[in-house]
Amino acid sequence: MSARTKARKRALDILFQADVRGDEIATILAAEAKRAANEPARQASWLYAREIVDGVIDNRDAIDEQITTFAKDWSLSRMPAVDRAVLRLATWEILYNDEVPAAVAIDEAVELAKEFSTDDSGSFVHGVLARIARSS
Repeated sequence: MSARTKARKRALDILFQADVRGDEIATILAAEAKRAANEPARQASWLYAREIVDGVIDNRDAIDEQITTFAKDWSLSRMPAVDRAVLRLATWEILYNDEVPAAVAIDEAVELAKEFSTDDSGSFVHGVLARIARSS
């Protein structure tokens, strides 16, 4: 598993925790940063996870607007928390990280959704992200 794939899982965990607990993302991020400092072997994945989460924090309104616009007939509050987190991290990659091709961001997000969410989440996430990628 690549360092970026691991980073996406870490970012997903942070975004999901904040959403489910109702905590600020920055609070969860700070706790994870403290933990990561004690785990040098995971440093490579931590740096990109932090970049993703910081990007989601900095662009949350625009990211959520894109998701809401392209998630036909689905409000953010109606989506499973895992799907929201996956969509946020992948939307950030598609819109704000020129180093990651949209197709890679979409494929990685679909795999995360399949692994951690409902049976229908993979196709739902794919559809939303494909529409976002086409519009950008």
